[in-house]
Amino acid sequence: MLSQVCRSGFQPFHQRLLPWAQSTALSRSRRDNPPSTIRNVRSWSNIPFITVPLSRAHGKSFAHRSELKHAKRIVVKLGSAVVTRGDECGLALGRLASIVEQVSVLQNQGREMMLVTSGAVAFGKQRLRHEILLSQSVRQALHSGQNQLKEMAIPVLEARACAAAGQSGLMALYEAMFTQYSICAAQILVTNLDFHDEQKRRNLNGTLHELLRMNIVPIVNTNDAVVPPAEPNSDLQGVNVISVKDNDSLAARLAVEMKTDLLIVLSDVEGLFDSPPGSDDAKLIDTFYPGDQQSVTFGTKSRVGMGGMEAKVKAALWALQGGTSVVIANGSHPKVSGHVITDIVEGKKVGTFFSEVKPAGPTVEQQGEMARSGGRMLATLEPEQRAEIIHHLADLLTDHRDEILSANKKDLEEAEAPGRLAPPLLKRLSLSTSKLNSLAIGLRQIAASSQDSVGRVLRRIRVAKNLELEQVTVPIGVLLVIFESRPDCLPQVAALAIASGNGLLLKGGKEAAHSNRILHVLTQEALSIHGVKEAVQLVNTREEVEDLCRLDKMIDLIIPRGSSQLVRDIQKAAKGIPVMGHSEGICHMYVDSEASVDKASRLVRDSKCEYPAACNALETLLIHRDLLRTPLFDQIIDMLRVEQVKIHAGPKFASYLTFSPSEVKSLRTEYGDLELCIEVVDSVQEAIDHIHKYGSSHTDVIVTENEKTAEFFLQHVDSACVFWNASTRFSDGYRFGLGAEVGISTSRIHARGPVGLEGLLTTKWLLRGQDHVVSDFSEHGTLKYLHENLPVPQSNTN
Repeated sequence: MLSQVCRSGFQPFHQRLLPWAQSTALSRSRRDNPPSTIRNVRSWSNIPFITVPLSRAHGKSFAHRSELKHAKRIVVKLGSAVVTRGDECGLALGRLASIVEQVSVLQNQGREMMLVTSGAVAFGKQRLRHEILLSQSVRQALHSGQNQLKEMAIPVLEARACAAAGQSGLMALYEAMFTQYSICAAQILVTNLDFHDEQKRRNLNGTLHELLRMNIVPIVNTNDAVVPPAEPNSDLQGVNVISVKDNDSLAARLAVEMKTDLLIVLSDVEGLFDSPPGSDDAKLIDTFYPGDQQSVTFGTKSRVGMGGMEAKVKAALWALQGGTSVVIANGSHPKVSGHVITDIVEGKKVGTFFSEVKPAGPTVEQQGEMARSGGRMLATLEPEQRAEIIHHLADLLTDHRDEILSANKKDLEEAEAPGRLAPPLLKRLSLSTSKLNSLAIGLRQIAASSQDSVGRVLRRIRVAKNLELEQVTVPIGVLLVIFESRPDCLPQVAALAIASGNGLLLKGGKEAAHSNRILHVLTQEALSIHGVKEAVQLVNTREEVEDLCRLDKMIDLIIPRGSSQLVRDIQKAAKGIPVMGHSEGICHMYVDSEASVDKASRLVRDSKCEYPAACNALETLLIHRDLLRTPLFDQIIDMLRVEQVKIHAGPKFASYLTFSPSEVKSLRTEYGDLELCIEVVDSVQEAIDHIHKYGSSHTDVIVTENEKTAEFFLQHVDSACVFWNASTRFSDGYRFGLGAEVGISTSRIHARGPVGLEGLLTTKWLLRGQDHVVSDFSEHGTLKYLHENLPVPQSNTN
């Protein structure tokens, strides 16, 4: 876009405001461009806006939500519905206190905060009503009942008088609240003339900059006691681009004048909707782009205040063209508004974000809808067709091996930069020919097991004569799988979703972006053979994991695969969506007094050293006290030393040693590396108690030759996987013969342990009758319940 710029880099504000009636030109100042007098017109729907040329350093709004955390100067506009009580007489003090706290937090972070606030009229109305009531004659008050006093006729109060009476009280309230956070606030009352008159505009600009320099929060409002009534659409008819006729236009004007990075407009709705808020089909528009006005239906304005949503959108678009990012969000709902300002600045998906950069691909909401629709189509395919898709995907992994490894090499080269990725994660990131071959084998196992998954009859009951009930397996719906580092996870999870008829959203780590991209392309190519390409979606946008976890209307189950910290973060962030996974993999191995010397050393080595970064790797070794200073114990210690495993001593183990390794800081530690905690126990029961106290219910093992002791351990340890004389590393979907897994679950609801195909299915009930009604089964009815169990059709799979 060509721009008009002063050679000095500064242009008086009144010169930068182009006459609306003369031109609908759009221009933006860039210091590096030569002077130009050419003006380009940009048409947004049926409402043109003129971009104000700016001399700011960045001169352009943020393109993505994630960039909002870099906002330095921020204007927060508080709508009347936000600061006013429901009775429109007085202030909502709780909401106001929360807003002040959030603004103070951001101010103390070193940001420059400004408030544009409503509320003077409501506050004044409360004061004047109170004065009128007090001014009633004592006789009238004494002879009136309490209810009559409340219903006493009060004259209609003029808004300007209310504003005059309420302005000082409103400011005093703000001052008292900000003082609690050691922040000073200053009031500035403006009218339209303060922006039109050059000298007044300079004074306003200088005052605001000086306040910000002194770390003071300016609180700006229109001087409602003297301001003339707003003329309808005056900004369309007059000589200015936008007039100060309400606090929305004031906030936009202030944001552009002060070259702010972000304008937050708080209202009593969550943001913009594609249909009137509250209607059945209304969907919140996460990101609004210039030209999208046709996709929005504007409702009426709020219960109080001058401007409706249309005015907010207009002001927002004008500010956006001036280089200020804008978010419209709900500031009045307690469940939404508790941290709305700080959440927006942190880049969280709150309200409607205005952006000039429209992404090339679909939004994550659209991807969720495509996954839902594609998953339902996938579930209606014949089992042989779903198996054919998975077989084709396995063939593609082999046929395109070189392309996959080439993409993976790019990821590895970028990840190997100093400090970029830890060695265990690098190992997970790496693909090889053998890994791809194993993947293909696992996918073919999934294809074989998928023949009798969806629609399998689990139970049949004859409820009454000619009334039969069936319980059948069905897909869960849409799965969101979030995984780190491991690109081989993508085809595994995709195959399981295909076999179970589920739609799938995949969110991989950026460290595996190249690998994930080609694997997803191959997955969709396989799905295309039966026209269900959209069933598996790879989220490539800048969506934060926390934002994805809030899509409760699109996602039915979240499955995290990665570090324990990732799992904990997702479990914390998920709002109304079940999370299937394990927070930690603190796996134990108990070496009993009757353990075999050779077996114990071999099992410990495999469990700890074969792949220490895995969630099923050994983290705590429990040794029976009688084994201390025996050849078995010495052999284990020597093996660990050779494998360069760092040993941490538990409290009891440390007490037996004169020179011991460093005592462990916590017995609940998942090392994920060549580190191991060793602790001493006196019996199998003590080992079980230790596991229940410090373990994570993932995988626990006993090494013993005593079958009775082993069975006692197997029956009493309450973990997802409990083994006898076997490595902890067997806790895996592929090794269990499930083909693959979407993760390992330590929960006790639905699926537990390695979650394969069966864990991605739920059930529904099918009832087939012949004009049956419940009243026929009443005490005086003609029918009786039979509840007879009927034979279930045998599975066709081997």
